[in-house]
Amino acid sequence: MQPDPTVAEQAALTSGNDFWHTTPAAGLPSITVTDGPHGVRLQASEDDVVTGRPATCFPPAVATASTWDPDLLRRMGEALGDECRAMGVAVLLGPGINLKRTPLGGRNFEYFSEDPLLTGVLATEWVRGLQSRGVGASLKHFAVNSQETDRMRISADVDERTLREMYLRAFQRVVTQAQPWTVMCSYNRINGVYASQNRWLLTEVLREEWGFAGVVVSDWGAVADRVAAVAAGLDLTMPGPDDTGDRALAEAVADGRLDPAALRAAADRVRALVERTAEREPAEFDADTHHALAREIAARAVVLLKNEGGLLPLSEGQSLAVIGEFARTPRYQGGGSSHITPTRLDDALTALSESAEVRFASGYDDIDEAVALAAESEVALVFVGSEHETEGADRESVDLPPAHRELVERVAAANPRTVVVLSNGAVVLTRPWEAAVPAVVEGWLLGQAGGSALADVLFGRTNPSGRLAETIPVRLADHPSYLDFPGENGHVRYGEGLHVGYRGFDAREQEVAYPFGFGLSYTTFEYGAAEATVTDSGIEIRVPVTNTGRRDGREVVQVYVSVPGSAVRRVPRELKAFANVPIAAGETAEVVLRIAREDLAYWDTRVNRWIVEGGEYHCAVGSSSRHLHTTAVAEVAGDEVRVPLTGESTVAQWFADPRGAELLGQAFAAAAGGGPIGRLAADPSTMSFVGSLPLSRMSAFPGSPLTADTLAKLIAEVNG
Repeated sequence: MQPDPTVAEQAALTSGNDFWHTTPAAGLPSITVTDGPHGVRLQASEDDVVTGRPATCFPPAVATASTWDPDLLRRMGEALGDECRAMGVAVLLGPGINLKRTPLGGRNFEYFSEDPLLTGVLATEWVRGLQSRGVGASLKHFAVNSQETDRMRISADVDERTLREMYLRAFQRVVTQAQPWTVMCSYNRINGVYASQNRWLLTEVLREEWGFAGVVVSDWGAVADRVAAVAAGLDLTMPGPDDTGDRALAEAVADGRLDPAALRAAADRVRALVERTAEREPAEFDADTHHALAREIAARAVVLLKNEGGLLPLSEGQSLAVIGEFARTPRYQGGGSSHITPTRLDDALTALSESAEVRFASGYDDIDEAVALAAESEVALVFVGSEHETEGADRESVDLPPAHRELVERVAAANPRTVVVLSNGAVVLTRPWEAAVPAVVEGWLLGQAGGSALADVLFGRTNPSGRLAETIPVRLADHPSYLDFPGENGHVRYGEGLHVGYRGFDAREQEVAYPFGFGLSYTTFEYGAAEATVTDSGIEIRVPVTNTGRRDGREVVQVYVSVPGSAVRRVPRELKAFANVPIAAGETAEVVLRIAREDLAYWDTRVNRWIVEGGEYHCAVGSSSRHLHTTAVAEVAGDEVRVPLTGESTVAQWFADPRGAELLGQAFAAAAGGGPIGRLAADPSTMSFVGSLPLSRMSAFPGSPLTADTLAKLIAEVNG
């Protein structure tokens, strides 16, 4: 049995030993943590903290989210776990689940979606898959890390309902359903308080409300004050060593500024993490098998945006003009801490050449050559996209680079059978250039097997089933976040509130280029009538979906819920369930979708808890947020809510409460005969005026029975 660690040893356990290892102290070995989340970026040498050892570069989250397939994310997590085991990694730093508040976010390629439910469901399975292999996840970045501009200091100023319903909800789902071994706090401040020093966030919400039992680790360099951070609930400061901070903790315990129980708890949680990883055996992985999985995921992530005249899929043997350097030198991941050294790298040019007669032009710097080649070919494939997305810097534009736009327009003029294949880590605008082309394929950043995956989709070996996890606007200025990004003087105001992404576009009935959830297939689907049943756990929806085409395919069936006549501000519709369903040609599948009751709740700021409002819930079923084919209505019983009455509650609020109405009526009745206030309150025609007054203000009216003592007694009795 190990002796109890000293205060100095406890302090040492709560900081790193170097960039990627915990500190060996109090009889514990160090363990290795390393960057993810779409691969294992284990440092190749002591002198090079940037380059990683070869590992499978799976598609980044911008692509995996477009699969809308939790099972694929679980399989990816399992594969990542196997690679971590093979490399001796105990904790993989991922997944990143911050919402895509703005399409300008430089790190959007690492994040899943603009929707918290889609994000949370996918991330939960990723974590379950990884941790099933005995490797810890690090859920990040907690919280409201939606931009790179001034990310080390910026204060994200968000009202609590928006914070709870949008920016914390995915974290809550993953923590409560998958129990990640660690959660990583973000750099930024939240309503003025650094995440690393935010007791409300790290202790009251994460641990006390959600039941998180693991380690809270800092983002690398996120801690400004070790003592304040440990007091708030942070366990492990990275990187290290931090001898100065260790001494500061010991001194704070000695002079009473830090509760010794807080430091002990942090050290104990780090100890538990280290001991947990010691229980596993080493593992191996097959690089070819993982490459095949990366290819499968990448192909399922591709979104077919446009396909006029059935130009796609291509036929083998067609003469193809492949244009654009991205076809030969692929963009397959973004920059920054998640950059993976792949085990191999497929390119689309080589993959396409295996199935067709292909001629190539690099395009961007020699457009005349590309145009001539396109004119001589049956089909022109133009590979364009964004040129750079990286951690540490937000994007300056969502337009294609000028040379890419010119290339598309001139090739399309030379060959009406032009297909545009996009490579980008976040959405790019498609108007006006898309009007000139019959087919557009959103290829995202697809990881090391992306080139082969694109060929699989273009030739129809994989029927595209990807769906947009973020809205493509017509103009950047249309975006809900446009007027409140990136902030100034250390603050960014989340002025759109609940209206993030498609919620904001829908609330303003704003035209979009392509809506959230959208994606085409090489087959067609038809929806029957949906039926909704209220259960003890929520709402169950059944809908028949028929594959009416000639190809087997997958449909992503989506349910969007609205609550007409709600007592609180609601967005027009919110994603509340989805299912990725394989359906053979000519077959019908009865799709069952379940909405958990807790997912119907909103955050009631009056009582500081989640509330399910009673009433009719309209469950619209469709293939995107704007393509809704059938609606079923469910009558849901609401939660009982009683808001305590105070002197600041209005007269109308008092009368709306049965007990309050009784007591207030009695008080007014006592003054009804002789005082004007009694007669005023007794007259229903004056309630529109009197009803808006806080009850305490009425004590100033002549003849009011509401003295300070009377009001105090009323408040005590009504809330007793």
